[in-house]
This record gives sequence, C-alpha cells and structure tokens, in this order.
Amino acid sequence: MEKTSAPRGWLDRDFRFVHLRDTRAQEFEYHYHDFDKIVLLMGGKVTYMVEGTAYFLRPGDLLLVGRDQVHRPVIDPSEPYDRIVIWAEEGFLKKHSSPDCPLDQCFRLADRRGFDLMRLDADTRRTLQGLVDRLEQSFKEEGFGAGLLRESYFLQLMVFVNRIMLDDMTVLDETTGREDGKIRQIMRYIGEHLGEELSVEQLAGQIYTSKYHFMRRFKAETGVTVHQYVTQKRLFLAARLLRGGTPAVRAAEECGFEDYSTFVRAFKKAFGKTPREYNKQ
Repeated sequence: MEKTSAPRGWLDRDFRFVHLRDTRAQEFEYHYHDFDKIVLLMGGKVTYMVEGTAYFLRPGDLLLVGRDQVHRPVIDPSEPYDRIVIWAEEGFLKKHSSPDCPLDQCFRLADRRGFDLMRLDADTRRTLQGLVDRLEQSFKEEGFGAGLLRESYFLQLMVFVNRIMLDDMTVLDETTGREDGKIRQIMRYIGEHLGEELSVEQLAGQIYTSKYHFMRRFKAETGVTVHQYVTQKRLFLAARLLRGGTPAVRAAEECGFEDYSTFVRAFKKAFGKTPREYNKQ
C-alpha cells in the first residue's frame, strides 16, 4: 500500500526521551514533526529516508532529523531494531541557548551541509553513550530535584551533540548514504522560495527536465508528491509565523497561499485548528 506523509503530533513537553526495541517487522509511513529529533542506533539494520536522502545506519550512528523534514525508517526485520530517540521542542532549546551557543545549531548545520548522519569514532561514542545512559537513568528517579536533574543531563547531551557537529563527523561516502543531488537541490530551492510561485513546470525547469519525469523522480525519492511537499513546508512556515504573532491573513500571503480559504482548510487539516484558533492558543 502507498504510504503518504502525515504529521506525527506536536511535542507537549520540553523534550522527550525513549529507548525502543522492536523485534517484529514494522513499516513506517513518511511523516514530519514540528520539533527536532535525534536518533542513536543501538542495534539492527535500518535505512533512514530523510528529505530525499537514504542514510544507511550502523549501530553507534547518530542521525539528526530537523523539524519539518519528511522522513521514515525502512527496517530490516532480520535483526531487532534498537534505538534511542530524543525529541526537543524549539522554544525550549532557544530558551536555554545563548547568542554564541544556540543549542539547535547542530540541526541547522546538518541542514546546511545537506547531510544528517554522523558516524562517530570509538571515544566519541563512549562519551555520548555515558551522557545518554545518565539521561535515561534520570527518568527512573523521583527524588528531590528529579526534574531539574533530567533537564541538566539533557542540556549536557545537547551541548555535546553540538560539539560533535561542529567537529564535523559526517562521513560522505557510499557506506553512509545515497541521495539524488538534483532533488536535494530542488528541495532546498523550495525552502528558500516558499512565498513565491512554485509550479511543477517551474521547478522541473530548475533541473532542466520534463514535468512528468520530475514528478515521478521527486515522488520516488521523497515519498510525497511535489504539491504535498510544497504545501507541508508552507504550512509549517505559516505555523511558525502565527506563533510569532503574525496575523493569519498576512501569514497566508507570506507563505505563498493565493487563496485564504484554501489556506484555512489546509491548515485545519494539518493542525486540527483554524489559523485564528492556533494564533490565539
């Protein structure tokens, strides 16, 4: 059955930590989040599809999935799928950042480099695992200051992940990933021109190919149609503008929606609220 992209909810807390181990075959649909996500593979065989790039994960690999990025894991059921997953809310990261130490920098750097996977050396893996173990253990404690302790361990982990990214432990070869450079180029172009006209014909022209070949190629690499992808990106930008206090009509215009009623219907379908309700909340 064709799997289409869908939102996976919005984080109802500052951050979330889970350690998951699946022993049965699973198929995940393409989806996206309004928060940043870290995946640390502990065991198993998995290919992670993120924004048109296939990442071939090995145990010990660290994958950064930025907010709004369309993604899904493809699992080899021959081995248990064991991973640590951490979700971080944008506002919380910014609250605990400073001008010279933005805690979400690792996700933005990965996006600019166009590669989200870090394959760590042995010493870095051990240090990272120690931080992860302390954070995981802290969720089992309920004594004095338990919440503050969890928060401090999480912030230590985020500082270390940013240091890893600044040291640039990305490995760009056939063992770590495969991407369609042209589709990646188009996805970046879309992200930079959401307020402008983005027709299929215009986008196909950016990579000098036919409209129908481009549509098939985009769907094959990303799991979604061009229209779905552009609409998703525009809606997430609109939500961010609304959270910043931008009026709904203006947000629709700035995100490239020519018809306000179309924007309202699409926004409510994606977020469960009208833009005005979302703005007030």
